[in-house]
Amino acid sequence: MSDTAVQFLSRPLTAQPGQPLRVAAYSRIAEAIRTKLLPPGSLLPTETELGVMMDVSRTVIREALMLLEEDGLTRARRGVGRFVADSLPRIGIEKIRPFDQLLGGSELDVQVKRTLAEFQPASEFVAPGIGVEPNEDCWLWESVLIRNGEAIGHLQENVPISAGREPGSGKKAGSGETADDGDWLAAAADPAGRTSLAPKTLLEILAERPGMSLGPGECQISLSTAGPSRAKLLALRPSDPVLVLTQYVRRAGKPFYLAKCLVAAKAGHLSVMQSS
Repeated sequence: MSDTAVQFLSRPLTAQPGQPLRVAAYSRIAEAIRTKLLPPGSLLPTETELGVMMDVSRTVIREALMLLEEDGLTRARRGVGRFVADSLPRIGIEKIRPFDQLLGGSELDVQVKRTLAEFQPASEFVAPGIGVEPNEDCWLWESVLIRNGEAIGHLQENVPISAGREPGSGKKAGSGETADDGDWLAAAADPAGRTSLAPKTLLEILAERPGMSLGPGECQISLSTAGPSRAKLLALRPSDPVLVLTQYVRRAGKPFYLAKCLVAAKAGHLSVMQSS
């Protein structure tokens, strides 16, 4: 195992509020596998070694390894040890992930075309999902997700204005205005005030922010029709069916992020991992 993998696995392990420690250990090892710090087919460290690295008991590691095997990320060989699976299952909606990653993957590149990034009053639907009062200004980012040159999803993301403010900043923008210089999300959204192709969704940018610990979350699934305006963006008929994924993410135990993604049938299937 490489020194980089050892350093990654040895970082302090912390669980989100209400999250069992075995799940935090599972997530750490799974991330090492999916980022290929632990390459396909490679031998995993022993339970004892992993426990020492993560400073947790062998029981926690054993339970985490059982979850990894159930999810198809590892395989056991009696008398030899546990190995990273030769091919990995595609992650589905069971984990908090940006929708461009969910609809893409290791072999499919999804581009994010930003169509809107501004402050707007929170609707009755949005407000409780991000922990603000109705009509209170919040961030709204809209994007079209493009795969192989074809629009496959329409994404709306909302967070409180405070998400982009450094502590002590008291500035406030009016409805429909773009962000001011005191909001670090402004540069990430659209620094020149133009819609454009962008590399990341709002959730991905938030997740990369130092100290921005997100989760737990929930993803609701429903079925609807594209409707006139979004049908044009996705090159569909207004009556065409679309899958609606509504994602709620909490921060420090409070509602923080709300996204709604309309996914066209041409995007293909989404998976939900299951275990007995």
